[in-house]
Amino acid sequence: MSTTKPVAHLYRMKTPSHVCPFGLKSRALLNRKGYVVDDHLLTSREETDAFKREHDVKTTPQTFIDGKRIGGYDALKEFFGQPVKDKDKKTYKPVIAIFASAALMALAVSWATYGSLLTVRAAEWFIAISMCILAIQKLRDLESFSNSFLGYDLLARKWVRYADIYPFAELLAGVLMIAGALIFLAAPVALFIGTIGAVSVFRAVYIEKRDLKCACVGGDSNVPLGFVSLTENLMMIAMAVWMLAK
Repeated sequence: MSTTKPVAHLYRMKTPSHVCPFGLKSRALLNRKGYVVDDHLLTSREETDAFKREHDVKTTPQTFIDGKRIGGYDALKEFFGQPVKDKDKKTYKPVIAIFASAALMALAVSWATYGSLLTVRAAEWFIAISMCILAIQKLRDLESFSNSFLGYDLLARKWVRYADIYPFAELLAGVLMIAGALIFLAAPVALFIGTIGAVSVFRAVYIEKRDLKCACVGGDSNVPLGFVSLTENLMMIAMAVWMLAK
C-alpha cells in the first residue's frame, strides 16, 4: 500500500448478526490519528476463533502497528496516550448529566409556557423533573437499586418493601409537582421520603464515615454517597415545604 501515512492493521469481527462496536471505535480512533487502516474483517465465529488461537488473544478487535500487536480498543487508547475508563472508579458524571438535562428541560418548558426562562415555575419544574429522571434511573433495575439502597437507608432496613416503593413514590411526587396537581398528596410524599433519605445519608456518610455508592441514580452506578445524595433529598424537602406553603 503506497502512502505517506502510517498504516495500521485492524482485525475486527463483522458477521451478519454482529458488528463489534469496539472494532468500529478502534477504526475511528486510528483514522483520527492519521493512520491508514488496513481493515481485516472476521466474518464468522470460526474465523474469529482461528484468529484468536493464531495470535494467542482472548478478544477482538486487535490492532497491529509496525508489525507489533497493540491490542484491543483500550490498549489502543493507551498507545495514543488517551485515558482509559476505570469501571470501578467513582464519578459524579451521571448526576451532572441528570441535573443539567433537568435544568434545560425546565427552562424550555418555562419558555414555552411563559415566554421567559427565569420563572418560579422553572425552579419548581427543575426539581420535579430531576425527581422523575432519578426515579427512572432507579426503576431501570429495581432489584439492583434496592440492594444498594438497603445498605444505608434507615427505614428500608426496618421495612424492606420500602426500597421497592421508594422509586414509585419519587416518580409520583415528581409528576404531580410538574402538573401542579394534587399537591396535598405530592408534597407530603416528597417531604417524607426526602427527610428519611437526608437523615440516612447524613448518618451513613458524616457520622458513620462509611464509603458507599449512592443508589440515587440506580444501583449499578459508581456515584459516591455523599453531598450530592444529600442535596437530592434536601431538594425534595425544600420543594415539598414550598408547595405546602403556597
